[in-house]
Amino acid sequence: MKRGTSLLWAVVPLLYFAYFFRLTAAGVILPDEPRYASVARAMAHSGDVVTPRLWGEPWFEKPPLTYWMAAMAFRFGAGPDLAPRLPVALLAVAFLPFFYWILRREFGWRAAAFATLILATSGEWLLYSAVGVTDLPLSATFSAGMLLAIPWISRGDQKWLPWAGAMFGLAILAKGLVPVVLALPLLLGVPHRFPRAVGRLVFPCLLVAAPWYVACYLQNGVGFLKEFFWKHHVERAFSGALLHRQPIWYYAPVLLVALIPWTPLAALAATRLGIPDRRRRFLSAWAIWGLLFFSLPVNKLPGYLLPLLPPVAALAGVALAESEVDPGTGRARFWLPACALLLIAFPVAGPMLPQAIAWGSSKAAVPSFRWTWLLPVAAAGLVWLLEARRMRLAAVFLVAAGATTGVVYWKIAFLPQVDRAASARPIWKRIAPVADQVCVDNIHRNWRYGLNYYTGTPLPECSVESRPLHIQQIPGQPPQLTTVDPLVYHIVPSQFQVTL
Repeated sequence: MKRGTSLLWAVVPLLYFAYFFRLTAAGVILPDEPRYASVARAMAHSGDVVTPRLWGEPWFEKPPLTYWMAAMAFRFGAGPDLAPRLPVALLAVAFLPFFYWILRREFGWRAAAFATLILATSGEWLLYSAVGVTDLPLSATFSAGMLLAIPWISRGDQKWLPWAGAMFGLAILAKGLVPVVLALPLLLGVPHRFPRAVGRLVFPCLLVAAPWYVACYLQNGVGFLKEFFWKHHVERAFSGALLHRQPIWYYAPVLLVALIPWTPLAALAATRLGIPDRRRRFLSAWAIWGLLFFSLPVNKLPGYLLPLLPPVAALAGVALAESEVDPGTGRARFWLPACALLLIAFPVAGPMLPQAIAWGSSKAAVPSFRWTWLLPVAAAGLVWLLEARRMRLAAVFLVAAGATTGVVYWKIAFLPQVDRAASARPIWKRIAPVADQVCVDNIHRNWRYGLNYYTGTPLPECSVESRPLHIQQIPGQPPQLTTVDPLVYHIVPSQFQVTL
């Protein structure tokens, strides 16, 4: 036990490097992060925490939890790149000891340690903890509620249900009514105690969530209801107008990629699902029902699956702990080396990252072979040796450390490229001294949202207010600063790279 506890202390530097190291190496990216950050900054400046506003206009795409978190960071003096991201990273890390605590109470400390290391270094959990969007706040709060319900599911203990209800209320403040549907596996609870349990869940949930919804309706009327509930719940599910249409099987491979490097453990967990255990059945229903629910709508995004990673990680951790004492699984000797081999995803995908983020994964070319691709083979051999010596926790920690090393490699080698390829921050730094001479002409919406965020006040469209300097974009390339009048070239510093 002491050896295991001391090894767990080594997780602290892993968490720092995985979640906080070079958190702002790239500026805000894609359409959502700059828009959410803009709304949060407006809340921080205006003090109006009820109506989200984007460039002065009410904007009801998402409820306010993520905005509130970032607005608080702005009020405490965080900069434009740190404020939207730091609260999300802190929430992602804060969820991990809670996750460990719940699983330790239910399954023992080894299963909890395995599951926590798996979740903490799963690819998608790491990715969405580093951007200021709503997926991680939803996942952490909703998963906390589901985990707090396990004692009731397994043995009828309702002690933690009010706290579970409060967490569900926060989840509804994070992303609307989605957690209400995702929580349907709670129907597996003890039937004869169900009515009282529902009350203990629903009342705290409404107490947390309802005040904002009521206040926002009173301030904005029916327009809020139509925009928020109809457009961003009903139409998002059944209409392809939001440009995220994907086939029904889309999430099966996405889930496997989201778990990297722990993907093989999903198969190990599946081999243990037949064991008669209400807790295990609940975790399985949580993951399977969520996968089915998200697969049915036509609009799909990878981040939607994030709330399913905690139950999958929990099942994998329990399976790893049980396989240590079950000869029928061969002590799972092959599973962890397979996870170590999947660490190759970090050196292979790293060079693809800038173009994949800027223009989509289909536009990113697969890099040529590099010697770093062989390092996971060495890691797999070492994991095999640790497994042979029955040092399972050390083997899991080694894979987690490998994933963290891969993330640090990305942050040092490729996030500066992401900044240049996918963020408007570099061009804003170039035009800031002469912003009053600049207009925007035909650039991709991702760049427009980012540029609006960094400028504070959106630059005018050139078609509306022509200025000497134009920001233009060739498809497949970052925007460039050009001039329609060579006589104004002298006012533009040379590092702006003006095209004449």
